[in-house]
Amino acid sequence: MTAALARPILLRYAAPSELAASPLHSSVRLSLDGARGPVGVRGTVRDAALFRDAMAALATILESDLRYKGRDRTAYLAYLMKQGKKATAAIWEAQKAFLEGAFPDDAAGQGDGSAAKPRASGALDPVLTVHPDEVSIEVFSRDESAYARLAFSSDLFEGREAAHGTAFVDLSPRIVEQIDRLRAYAKVELDAGASRGDAAAGATPIERSLEVPTTWLRGFLQVQSAATLPAVSCELAPIDLYNALFVLRTRKAKKPPRGLRFELVPGKPPRLILEPWEILIEGHGPPYEGPPRVVRTFGRQRLLALSRLLPHVQRVRAELRGPGLPVFWVLDLGRATLTIALTGWTDSSWASAASFDALMPREGKGGDKARAALDALAGRQLALLRERGPLPLASLAAGGGAEDARAALQLECLRGRVLYDVARRVYRPRELFADPVDERDIRYSSPREAAAHRLLGAPGAVRPTKVHEIAGEGTEIHGEVADREAHRDFAPRFTMDLEGRVSDAWCSCPTFRRSGLREGPCEHMIALRVAYARERAERDALRQTAEGRSLIRAETRTYVRREASGAEVVYRVSLDERVVHLSWGARAEAPRHQRIWFDTDGEARDAYFKRLDALTSSGFVDADASSA
Repeated sequence: MTAALARPILLRYAAPSELAASPLHSSVRLSLDGARGPVGVRGTVRDAALFRDAMAALATILESDLRYKGRDRTAYLAYLMKQGKKATAAIWEAQKAFLEGAFPDDAAGQGDGSAAKPRASGALDPVLTVHPDEVSIEVFSRDESAYARLAFSSDLFEGREAAHGTAFVDLSPRIVEQIDRLRAYAKVELDAGASRGDAAAGATPIERSLEVPTTWLRGFLQVQSAATLPAVSCELAPIDLYNALFVLRTRKAKKPPRGLRFELVPGKPPRLILEPWEILIEGHGPPYEGPPRVVRTFGRQRLLALSRLLPHVQRVRAELRGPGLPVFWVLDLGRATLTIALTGWTDSSWASAASFDALMPREGKGGDKARAALDALAGRQLALLRERGPLPLASLAAGGGAEDARAALQLECLRGRVLYDVARRVYRPRELFADPVDERDIRYSSPREAAAHRLLGAPGAVRPTKVHEIAGEGTEIHGEVADREAHRDFAPRFTMDLEGRVSDAWCSCPTFRRSGLREGPCEHMIALRVAYARERAERDALRQTAEGRSLIRAETRTYVRREASGAEVVYRVSLDERVVHLSWGARAEAPRHQRIWFDTDGEARDAYFKRLDALTSSGFVDADASSA
């Protein structure tokens, strides 16, 4: 089923959000969408500095946009026109882009008090939810790469009055700038509601019509769905976060990889390594408990938005999920909690399709009967959450399987009716819209992605044929795709760099020959990308069993160990049919090499796995076991 291009949303605010201030008293008045009924919260803020800094950090994440922006040539083109140069289409397009960027509100028809014309596209306003124990605000960045949830505990408010529910909140740059000027010594009151009584008297109502792109909505819901997946968790001290941010502020990476690597060794605090400088930050948090692993994460530059909160941070927790999935950071601020999810890409494109493929329920898996049972279970769990409030997975799975319960709750997250509170590890009811989102509408971000999954649905139609590791550059993947509708076979290929981004893609199909990548990747490239990710996940699961190991004929694994001096020893072991290739040495030095030939594949495979087991017993950690 192909998704609709956009979802129309109509927002009605009784008045714009504003701040009324006097020398010793300030009142923050946030307007909520009036279509969601009586929802709101009111009370005196006990810690004005925490409220101010947390809202500023949240607004920074909301407005962040790290997508590439070309140089503005408007002034130069205007100069050419004054010189009598020909008015080309490029000049008029530049002028149009300049006007749209300089006057977005006029283009959208906002601020005149009348019904606005629908915009071509736009992100949803922040989502405010009043729970019995807290008030939360959710935002999603402009480039669809960062999600944040700021939760204020009920203890933050004195004389708290609340009406539970969910509504959109008007958090314009103007009100954010006003909140940023709050003083800690002044008394601060918060009044958030759809109708503020006399505060809204004489104010001009705001009515906005949005066309929310399906890609934006898909990314917003899938990030929350990713939160429900099992994760590797580790805790850091606030000084560790400060040290990482200091390095990022004082250095600029000019070459890849630009990752943040976690070294997790049981019984020791987590270590952080910033690439490509290989700067080691020794952790000061509690010892890590779990299996040893090295996890590489991306999207670290967005952590700079947390600088404002460093004086308030008491504890930091990082939750690391599967390859390419978001990394969740939980900041304990005392009476508030900030949870952010960071991805390694900007703009949810085909580079992220393989990662989020695991978050969507497979069509036809288990048949209609199994899907009906999953829907029924999801309905019962939603009713339980509405009745009893936040609940952990163990309580929701009582009397049934935990995996079935997680799958059902994941489905409700995609529908926008449930969110997973990563900070407290509980599920909460949260109605994003009055009617649930049909997960089939957000399954695919484009018609080409839908066509790619159609190809994947045919057994054996999409097959990776060659995986070539390019030292220092990445991985080159070749494949074959049998397109039965076109009655032809195609041969796509692409190169995935050290940061997981796709580059240098090529395909033999007419779409690529006509326009290259100017119109985006073809369905054959997308299908090969997803097939490669699925095959890699299945291979990692199979290699844990003796039967799975017997099928491995070619593989490369990297093991690392941190010495007492701080130097890192890297050991790389490769199996290629009857040959085992070894390379080892310090990361910053040229490695030593050894190649061993065997008479049979089985002997080479046995020697390969014995070598891996010996490295594990010697304190080496498998660096390929997990990447997030």
